Amino acid sequence: MPSGAPSGDATAPAVNTRVALAVVTTVFFMWGFLTCLNDILIPHLKAVFELNYARAMLVQFTFFGAYFLMSLPAGRLVAHLGYKKGIVAGLVIAGIGALGFWPAAHLRIYEAFLAALFVLATGITVLQVAANPYVALLGPESTASSRLTLAQALNSLGTAIAPKFGGMLILGGTILSAEQLSALPEAQQLAYRGAEAQSVQGPYIGLAFVLFLLAVFVFLFRLPALTETTEQADDQKHTLMDTLRHPHVLFGVLAIFFYVGAEVAIGSFLVNYLSMPEIGGFSEQHATNYVSAYWTLAMVGRFIGSALLAKFPPRTLLALFALACVALLLLTMSGAGSLAVYSVVAIGLFNSIMFPTIFALGIERLGPLTGKASSLLIMAIVGGAVVPFAQGLLADRIGVQHAFVLPLLCYGYIVWYGLRGSRRDG
Repeated sequence: MPSGAPSGDATAPAVNTRVALAVVTTVFFMWGFLTCLNDILIPHLKAVFELNYARAMLVQFTFFGAYFLMSLPAGRLVAHLGYKKGIVAGLVIAGIGALGFWPAAHLRIYEAFLAALFVLATGITVLQVAANPYVALLGPESTASSRLTLAQALNSLGTAIAPKFGGMLILGGTILSAEQLSALPEAQQLAYRGAEAQSVQGPYIGLAFVLFLLAVFVFLFRLPALTETTEQADDQKHTLMDTLRHPHVLFGVLAIFFYVGAEVAIGSFLVNYLSMPEIGGFSEQHATNYVSAYWTLAMVGRFIGSALLAKFPPRTLLALFALACVALLLLTMSGAGSLAVYSVVAIGLFNSIMFPTIFALGIERLGPLTGKASSLLIMAIVGGAVVPFAQGLLADRIGVQHAFVLPLLCYGYIVWYGLRGSRRDG
């Protein structure tokens, strides 16, 4: 097993590992920002295109569906390029996807937005496949969960900032209904449509510029080259089925599916949920403050969790945090007003350690199978496509509040995974 020192340079100082971790965490920040911006894009596009909840959740279905479709190609790309060039490639692809918002907003076609999101998400998939195992391998295996949790804390900083950013630049204007719009003179309708398009174009063009700059920065920076999962000869000896024969990998794939599905579903519904009169009665722009709080708590929890995971068994903490999420969802489903608001927002705190902990447990002591397991775990992020869409279907039938039963069941599985399913065979 690698020690985390740079291969090919035995004399490299230990500080290189710490600096490399700092550089890679900037990538975690960017994909967190881009992912969470969907929570603001959903209510905006829902109002503009007059969508029901299921159709609006196609934003997340498309975005996270890319993880399922593109994880294996991304794994092969990273195996061919190595971690550093894989990260650069992911940033460039994501930048191209962000640029796609310019023609999508100009055309004002919902499906064009979805196509741009798919390309952007493909870039983030490549980043996930490259950066997560890279951080896990940048040091002793015993502290991989702690290290990944710390990196994910920067991811959460991006998710905490994105709702504020999107609330100001995307939801800052007044959305008119079809009846209100048709009552305006044609010139005013054209002006409104132009402003509506610009509210989405500007932020994403700016993000494309930042992504390209970050790609150049990572390309020029000398990162340690770790060799465990990028040696193609070993990688080609094993199949995905070889990897799934390890029960902790199979159960870990399901745990990632349910965790990401639950986290994304809750974030996707927060603006509309908190705007309900019996819950918060907030305006959409004001509700983004609570979306930001949801993700900020995840960031705080990851800093705390990074310290806790260095001292306590990760499986035990994972089960306890998932159990807390179940309890909070029961409160928000049965409550109203402040109780419902604060209980659903508080879930963010306990989401904090789940992804990095599940990921680290899923690739634990797999040697040359690590790359295949990483790709499978990233594929499982497709839960962020399936669960929100299913919750949207439920919300259209039984209401938004009762539809939270779906993420509740997801967290119930994670309690079991922490206690039993994550145990290694043999």
